[in-house]
Amino acid sequence: MHLSRSLKIFLVAVCVRAQSPIVDLGYARYQGTVSPTNISHFLGIRYAAAPLGDLRFRAPQPPVNVSGVQQATEEPNQCFQASNGLSPTNPLENRATDDVISTEDCLFLNVYYPSDASGTPAGNLPVLVWIHGGGYLAGQASAYNGEDVINQSNRGIVVVIIQYRLGVFGFLPGSEVKENGTLNAGLLDQDAALRWVNKHISKFGGDPSKVTIWGESAGAGSVLQHVVANGGKTQPQLFRGAITSSTFLPSQYRYNDRVPELLFSEVVAQVNCTGVTDTMACLRTADANALQTANTQINNGGFWGTFLFVPVVDDSFITQRPTLSLRQGKVNGDVILTVTNTFEGTDFVDQSTGPTANVTQYALNLFPDFGPVQADRVGSLYAGLGTPLFPENAVQGESIFICPTYFLLEAFGTRAFKAEFAIPPGLHANDMFTSFAISLDPNVKIQPVTSITPPWGRWAGSHTEMLFNKTDSGNEAVVVPVKTDDALLERCRFWDSVGDLTNQ
Repeated sequence: MHLSRSLKIFLVAVCVRAQSPIVDLGYARYQGTVSPTNISHFLGIRYAAAPLGDLRFRAPQPPVNVSGVQQATEEPNQCFQASNGLSPTNPLENRATDDVISTEDCLFLNVYYPSDASGTPAGNLPVLVWIHGGGYLAGQASAYNGEDVINQSNRGIVVVIIQYRLGVFGFLPGSEVKENGTLNAGLLDQDAALRWVNKHISKFGGDPSKVTIWGESAGAGSVLQHVVANGGKTQPQLFRGAITSSTFLPSQYRYNDRVPELLFSEVVAQVNCTGVTDTMACLRTADANALQTANTQINNGGFWGTFLFVPVVDDSFITQRPTLSLRQGKVNGDVILTVTNTFEGTDFVDQSTGPTANVTQYALNLFPDFGPVQADRVGSLYAGLGTPLFPENAVQGESIFICPTYFLLEAFGTRAFKAEFAIPPGLHANDMFTSFAISLDPNVKIQPVTSITPPWGRWAGSHTEMLFNKTDSGNEAVVVPVKTDDALLERCRFWDSVGDLTNQ
């Protein structure tokens, strides 16, 4: 019997589809794909119900049950986006996202795991959960390929990449949100995703007791939020390891302070909900595109390099200022690896103002609760640091990125490692992240023959960190342990002392 060419193609396609892995999550069954290198991809798994209608501005809810097999073969829609800054400490390669649709219905995650050709996982592997950055205003799962990280780990981990509500949709502040909604919805989305991992990751070959969370910029700031969440007593334990690449901690006001209430009022005005009987009901029925327009315009109107829709102290998930929790050692997680970039603040300062830069005035603009005493102290601490503009870059970088990193290190004590990138990370640096995710120790090498990194020491006590640099010729990487600059730590002590005024 002879088969037509089209029928043969059809039968081959059916066979390939039949070999694709299917995972039953209880509320839905998802079918993924297996790459030519035997890494299984499950893209666009729904971990929470669509936050639409009455669920807008509320905590994430469990996903609804769906029948049949859902295809997990395409990148999920991204959450609504707005302006964001960029940090060079992100070691994952960004992929083009121009064709990804923005929508409110965006609470999805991607899972990647090493498998055989039919998608059967190895089992009981450590898990790395990636939280994207973007100033809490931008970012998406589709920008990152978890397969790259699995290859770097020598097929030793499972990778999960999550999405969460951004901007006004995820971080609308104010007392009315507290009374008739949920503050920090974007953080609670992340928490829901971590709880999904805790419940379901074993079905993809992951060990829920060996989870490491890792983020860059606002993703690293999110890691910090989960470290201090629930007063450091989150149950069950959702992660054992934490990695921060450029920890982002902007002013985090109490939900009903002056600035959050002004932001709420501005959103209400821009979507024509002023003067109505039920403001939150009006906001929930407002057109999503109108909210997105307000989201963009309000943030663009802020001081250069600042991000307005960010986490707040909500008295429930985030019980107090993060720096206060860190000072008290109230943290979740067992071990932390932190990474900073030498020039953290440059992308967030208007570089055209160099000739007229005034670091004292800059401090007042950046932290509106400062008075002359605090601003003058900033001026004296940062006077004479490089070019006229460099002090402003340093204030932005140290107060919002670098010093919060050292606060994390101090909170974890002997359970902390520190790295500094004087150059953007390359392959010589990537193995430390996967080594840490597997063993909680960057000294345990995955590929020791090719590693050029000397032994790591704990940051506590000696204040030693690993510097990733390059030779003067720029042709070779150089990795050396160095002592943290004492003058930098002195400036960080100042920022810690004024945390009630920077609202960090």
